[in-house]
Amino acid sequence: MKQPLILEIKGNSLDDGPGIRSVVFFKGCPLACTWCHNPESKRMGVEIGFEARTCAGCDTCMGVCPEKAISRNNPFFIDRSTCTLCFQCVDTCPSGALSRIGSSMSVAEIVSQVIRDKPFYDTSGGGVTLSGGEPAMFMDFAGELLKALKAAGIHTLIETCGLFDPDRFNNCIYPWVDVIYYDIKLIDQDAHVRHCGVSNERILNNFKALNTCARDDEISIIPRTPLIPGITDTPENIKSIAEFLSSCGVSEARLLPYHPLWQEKNCKIGISPNTGNSPEMDQWLDNRVLENCRAIFEAAGISI
Repeated sequence: MKQPLILEIKGNSLDDGPGIRSVVFFKGCPLACTWCHNPESKRMGVEIGFEARTCAGCDTCMGVCPEKAISRNNPFFIDRSTCTLCFQCVDTCPSGALSRIGSSMSVAEIVSQVIRDKPFYDTSGGGVTLSGGEPAMFMDFAGELLKALKAAGIHTLIETCGLFDPDRFNNCIYPWVDVIYYDIKLIDQDAHVRHCGVSNERILNNFKALNTCARDDEISIIPRTPLIPGITDTPENIKSIAEFLSSCGVSEARLLPYHPLWQEKNCKIGISPNTGNSPEMDQWLDNRVLENCRAIFEAAGISI
């Protein structure tokens, strides 16, 4: 069974499904979205993070680094081209400014942690959400985790980008999930390749098939579109998505307002955020844009 790294388990979440939830974030994603709001989840391997605001300025880390990869002259503090991920700097950092991003956890360990909050799930109609990254990159592990959660009487939800082998998804994950949040970002294939790194053909085909099965099995599948300034929030793209969803018989969807916090996360892992010199990418989404997108969906008979 392919073992993923877990970024974190976030408790008391109100934004990743119904009720109060715990969210298990997987590390690794088959897409390369230029605006990724969880950039630390894109790579499968472990990484080192540096929070400049938390740094106490003691420079203890510089003294223990065997590769001399840490310097205040480095653009992102750590020269990741020479860092060997020995984590001696993380182990000695007194302020927690340096951190290990990604850790190995077994299914039993995850269940043991999230089941502590089961009274909150039961009271609020919540449960556990698998997110990322992309949980479907780890079909066997995600399936075993969902199965164990269902056996414990916990409501399950998975957030997916839709790029997966449909047969394996149907065998490993589908039987143990109550709700599927399915991201549809762009309809135009060339634009999807340009902004997400891969074609969207399989993503759209998977949605069509999964939506049909979910409707027959009374499983809730809810498409979501992140509103990225000048990329996904254009009237042309929103109208195309609404038409696609309408053709699939979809009556409910989600719009995810853009926020610029991902840029700080990129800096934490040593990546310069690429905003394409667009000032809108440095700002929170204008509510008027959200309302315009909502109107297009509702005109197609899709509630938001």
